[in-house]
Amino acid sequence: MNARWRNLLLLVTLATAGATSGVAATAPIPDLSGVYSHGGIPGFEPLASGPTSLVNLSRREGNVGNNRQLVGDYRNPILTRETSAIVKKFGDMSLNHYTFDQPRNQCWPGGVPFELGNTGMQMLQTPGEVVILYSHDHQARHIRMNQSHPARVTPSWYGDSVGHYDGDTLVIDTVGVKIGPYAMVDWYGTPHSPALHVVERYKLLDYAAAKEGLERSAKENFIPGFNRKPSETSKYLQLFFTVEDPAVFTTPWSATMTYERVSPRPDGVVPKSEWEEQVCAENLNKFGTEKDVTVPMADKPDF
Repeated sequence: MNARWRNLLLLVTLATAGATSGVAATAPIPDLSGVYSHGGIPGFEPLASGPTSLVNLSRREGNVGNNRQLVGDYRNPILTRETSAIVKKFGDMSLNHYTFDQPRNQCWPGGVPFELGNTGMQMLQTPGEVVILYSHDHQARHIRMNQSHPARVTPSWYGDSVGHYDGDTLVIDTVGVKIGPYAMVDWYGTPHSPALHVVERYKLLDYAAAKEGLERSAKENFIPGFNRKPSETSKYLQLFFTVEDPAVFTTPWSATMTYERVSPRPDGVVPKSEWEEQVCAENLNKFGTEKDVTVPMADKPDF
């Protein structure tokens, strides 16, 4: 091939690559922004089959999980023998009247995936960052878009999260979740190690597509009366997440969270009943219902 034709072929190749890159760069991203509510407590929606999240061995009326008594199924095959023993220990504590210390009742950051079970969340999207706010205790996550994890991750309460869009789905990859005094992946006390790796996939659905997830939630989670009837006209944000931690689990496992989008009133205000402030009061005295809180305390006022 002579130099003229070789140069022409090179120019065509570069032009085609540039055009393809331009299309990818300008591809529309899904609008997932908004306020969402999840009616079920404690939240995770176990899958119908395959390795999935723990269920509550303690049941209440309607044969749903007893949110007032957390007894995780320590027989779930995703758990190593050591992890199973830890979950059983916490379940026995719940059965013996006193619950056990966990991020929610000890006023500590929940981390990922613990906080994914929050009943309320808001997603904010910008080109370079996605921010997720949780209704309980003013917790927030920052996801850097289209970037990689650093070679050395400094552990933090929510870890290092990077994201990208895969068509109509937001994908978030998280590592480096800090090991605190209550390092748990769920409300049943299942622990995690520094090797924890969580991948989340968020996708907007209509009611017909979200119905199966809502039904799985209603089968396992306690749903207060005011949240019992999902709207067939609402939009839903379904989160499919996968957890991997070889030090704790025998295999990666997955579950979902199906959030209903909360529509603001004509004046733009989100209904109070759907987005109330929830604050952990850091009250040392639990009145005999739980162990006293162990948050950091000063010996004397600093004012």
